[in-house]
Formats: sequence, structure tokens, C-alpha cells
Amino acid sequence: MGGTVGDSADRVRENRIRSFAALNRPLDSYFDVWLVHSADVAYAEAPRDMSKETIQADIILTDKPNVTLYMRFADCVPILFHDPKKGVVGISHAGWLGTVRGVCSATIKAMQKKYGCKPADIKAAIGPSIGPDHYEIGQDVIMQIQSTFGDDAKHLLRTRKGRTYLDLWSANSIQLQKAGVEQIEVAEVCTACHLDDWFSHRAEKGKTGRFGALISLQA
Repeated sequence: MGGTVGDSADRVRENRIRSFAALNRPLDSYFDVWLVHSADVAYAEAPRDMSKETIQADIILTDKPNVTLYMRFADCVPILFHDPKKGVVGISHAGWLGTVRGVCSATIKAMQKKYGCKPADIKAAIGPSIGPDHYEIGQDVIMQIQSTFGDDAKHLLRTRKGRTYLDLWSANSIQLQKAGVEQIEVAEVCTACHLDDWFSHRAEKGKTGRFGALISLQA
């Protein structure tokens, strides 16, 4: 989705149109949020009113077939959710900070509270994002991962040649499992390894585009 940062609005809009057309979704079903690395939830009861200010959140949920949930990514983890029994879908955005703040746990709790979903019925998919082979982190992040994940942190932090790398895929999988989710699919596609197919903020040193992730219920 889009080109490099600073791309023209017309080109970005055209790519958005193409993505919706590829999934046979009307563009006016669009609902997005302003991503802020939180664990806050937006409930999409209808397509977004473009005349109003964009909601700040990193989780979107809906049970409305006339809504298409949409987020943009360039290394952070896209996580898609579907409860086929309750007819609910969701999408979440988890970088290291969102992961520490419990995005996955917050998503499952919100699905339970708002829609009566059972975790065992929820299907979760972890999409392409920066992988444990490329995501180097510093001491501050290491300490926060250790504080959040306790004994599990040793499975998430990998040290090579004096540098420490974080496995965001496993971190979010652990949170999903602890929330009771049993059906988890992990793409295991590293955005930094596959620049021909994906954008990577880290690998491209901040000058990059964003790819879009969309999910909706069948009308």
C-alpha cells in the first residue's frame, strides 16, 4: 500500500481503492484508526465518518458486515481475529510497546465483554512483520519485555554477537494462548527480509511506505 513516505495523496488513495477492489469490498465500508502504540479499542458500528477526527486506537472490532477494518503496517505486527460463532472480526497493531501493553490480551477481553465471544472460538492470525532475526532492541526494551513476560522472556530474547533481538511473533502468540485462544496461525514472514514484497521501517531506515491489512465479515 502506498509508496514511500511523502507519496502523493492521489497515489495512496489509488492503492487503497485497489486493495478494496481486490477483496470485492466497497470503499465506503472503510474504517481505520490513528495508530498510537496503545491497547485501546475502537468499536466500528458503521463505516468511519470521514468528516470527523480519526479515533486513536490500535485495536478495531466489529460485528457489522457493512464495515471493512483497515490498518497500515511497516514492521509492527498485524493480528487478525475472527469469531465465526458470534460473527465478529478484529484487527490489532502490535509493535514492541503495544505488545508490552498487552494488545492481544486487550483484544480478547474486548471481544468477550462486547460480543460475548469465547476465546476458544476465536481464530487469530499473526501477519508479516519484522522477525526475530532482524529486530534488534536495546536495554530499555529488554527490561520491559522481562518485566511483562517474566520467565517467558527467555524464549523471546535472542542474543547473537553481543546484540539482543526480540521475537514479536512468539510474544504475541504467548499472550493469545494465555488469553485462551487455541487457533493461532503465524505467517513467519519477516518484512525486513523481503523488501520486494513488504515495507520495513527498520530495514529501510524510516523512508518507506506502508502495506495495508483488511478484514471484514461476508455481507
